[in-house]
Amino acid sequence: MREVVILIPDLEPEQNVEIEVSINGKKRTMHYKVELLSWEKHEVPPKDKVTVLKHYIEEKEKAWDLIEIGAPDNGSIPLMFRKKQDTVN
Repeated sequence: MREVVILIPDLEPEQNVEIEVSINGKKRTMHYKVELLSWEKHEVPPKDKVTVLKHYIEEKEKAWDLIEIGAPDNGSIPLMFRKKQDTVN
């Protein structure tokens, strides 16, 4: 099993989350961040939203992996990223 689902409180946009886990006695800290992509800010016509989303994700820092695309709401879409280099304590 590679994934474990942990329920956390709702996140506001542009927030970072750190989760510390212990696997066989070794601690790891997982880093996550949530960002909102605003369609209005980019003046995106409905037919071009997928293209804008693709470019936005491709331009992100290479240290972060996209792990979830949320449901669009009020002219924006939430994106959750996980940092690739987890800290081992």
